[in-house]
Amino acid sequence: MKLKYLFRTERNGKEHAPSFSPLTLHENLPGKSFRSEVQTKAPFMYKKLTTHRLLSIDIFRGITILIMIFVNEVAGMRDIPSWMKHMGRNADAMSFVDVVFPAFLFIAGMSIPFALNNRLQKGHTKADVQLYILWRTLGLITLGLFMVNAEERNKPDVMPLSINLWAILFFISAILVWNVYTFKNPIWKYILRGIGIAGLIVLALIYRGGETGTEYMHPRWWGILGLIGLAYFFNCIFYQLSRGKIPGMIFLIIICTVFFALTKHYDWDDYQAKNGTHIAIMACGVISTLILFDEEKPSSLRLRFTKMIVFAFLLFVAGYFLRPYYQLSKINATPTWGFYCSAICSVLFCIFYWIVDIRGLKEWTHFFRPAASNPLLIYILPDFIFYVISYFHFSFIPYRWKHGMPSIIWSVCYAIMIMWLVAGLNKMKIRLQL
Repeated sequence: MKLKYLFRTERNGKEHAPSFSPLTLHENLPGKSFRSEVQTKAPFMYKKLTTHRLLSIDIFRGITILIMIFVNEVAGMRDIPSWMKHMGRNADAMSFVDVVFPAFLFIAGMSIPFALNNRLQKGHTKADVQLYILWRTLGLITLGLFMVNAEERNKPDVMPLSINLWAILFFISAILVWNVYTFKNPIWKYILRGIGIAGLIVLALIYRGGETGTEYMHPRWWGILGLIGLAYFFNCIFYQLSRGKIPGMIFLIIICTVFFALTKHYDWDDYQAKNGTHIAIMACGVISTLILFDEEKPSSLRLRFTKMIVFAFLLFVAGYFLRPYYQLSKINATPTWGFYCSAICSVLFCIFYWIVDIRGLKEWTHFFRPAASNPLLIYILPDFIFYVISYFHFSFIPYRWKHGMPSIIWSVCYAIMIMWLVAGLNKMKIRLQL
């Protein structure tokens, strides 16, 4: 399972709020009251949300990314404990690995209210916001589509280049398209993005896959990025239709759960039902932001934490009562799994929020910040490295180390190295943003 999501830029050593990440909380925020600054309500603003940047969301994302890299690397090793891998399709259980993807969905959901408010506050019209949502969704789906087709083992004689080289060129083209350029002369930005777009088009046209090598690019599935994009689209639409109200997002969760139940009852194709569970998890992230950071009705921090604990408990109860009907399965994306993971993420975020933003214990977070500010790049980077070493036929470690404890130690070191590498790429101003 591979993952990832959402983006921030830095200029001249100062952090700036992006269009899809919340702002950090002021360091002098009192611990007993939540009456902090509120933004002036712009036209069509859905909610009054704190304008302080929330470092806890970044850290939650950064830690999730580190775990993601580790579990993706260790997944290809031998003699690994079962609790370090995804549970099987027929297993009624889950490991911590099965919470990684939901954590990304949950974090993405938490960012949606901030992102939409940020755009409206900057003076964007509702039509502009819809175009932004659509562009971001299409970008994630496009990346997911290319990455899924890159995983196909095609016949080497039906394409003018190997699948490994094809994948390398895809990642380079994607970086050219979605990099955040800082040229003083914007013409260079348009030239490089034009090259990237042309590269993606050519690569899509020459692609051939399948056992016979006659298949064109098609959505075998949409990939992790594509699934995130679809969940993002529906959550943005429902959030706006409900005008940022919690009952509207709860209604979306109910719709997704009922749809999953109908799919199982009538034996329909369950692919869209699984997507429904992903949408519901992201909706739980949206609700968490509204519980903690909606300042239209200021209340004490203790009350907001109490509401979050109640919310997490209700999610756990929902999963508990659904478990006799639907197994606890990440592979099958059951509502039981979705509710349990959402409850876990709700509690984890409260812990991070209390430690980082309320108590102000931030020194330990520096290691995670570069990855949290450039998650799209760090998501595709391990795949890019994989295709490079496959193309040149070499390996970082001997085959005899790819099992048991040596492979676990290597996977930990590899995850740390990727985090450091992204920090270096950030300094080189290679940052991806949809």
